[in-house]
Amino acid sequence: MRIAIVDESAMRAAVIREGLAALDDCEIFVVTERRGLVARIGEIAPDIVLMDLGNPSRDVLEEYFAVSRVLGRPIAMFVDESDEESIAASVDAGVSSYVVDGLAPHRIRPILDLAVRRFNAFARLQNDLAEAKGKLADREVVDKAKRILMDSRGFTEPQAYAELRKTAMNQGKRIADIAEAVVTAHQLMGGK
Repeated sequence: MRIAIVDESAMRAAVIREGLAALDDCEIFVVTERRGLVARIGEIAPDIVLMDLGNPSRDVLEEYFAVSRVLGRPIAMFVDESDEESIAASVDAGVSSYVVDGLAPHRIRPILDLAVRRFNAFARLQNDLAEAKGKLADREVVDKAKRILMDSRGFTEPQAYAELRKTAMNQGKRIADIAEAVVTAHQLMGGK
C-alpha cells in the first residue's frame, strides 16, 4: 500500500508515520510542501492520503479541499479544531475521514481503515447512481423511439418495442443505441 502523508510539520508527520509503523508492505511518502501538491500526489500515486492540518486557516482548508476533490483517493484529514462549515466542506470535497483533535499513533490505523472503507462504499454508491441514471436515460430514449414508431408506422407499443429489439439484435447493438438512432433520424427529418 502506498500512503502519502501531507503535513507541513515534520513533527506531526512523524506521529502519523509512527502510527503506520506496524503496517507490512507499506510505502510511506511525506509531503511537506503545499506548492504543487496535486502534481506531487499524482507522482506518488498513493492508495490513501493522510492530511494533518493542525489548526488551519479557512484559506488553507479550502486549498486542501480543492486538492481532495481532484485526487479520487481515500483521504483522512486531521485537524485540531473544527466547525460545522468545515466538516460540511470536507464531506463535499470527498474527504473520507475528518478527525478533530485525534492525532495519536494508536489511532492512525483504525482511521486509515475507516477512510478506505468509507471511500469504497461511497465509490460503489456513485457507480450505482451512474448506472441507474444511465438506465433511466436509456429507458427514456427507448420510450421516445417507441412513440415515434407508433406515430409514424402505426405500431402498437409491443410492436414498436419488438421492432427496436429485432433491429438491435440484427445489428449486434443495444436497444438504446438503436432507439437513439431512431430519435436522431426523426429529429433530422423535422420531427420533435
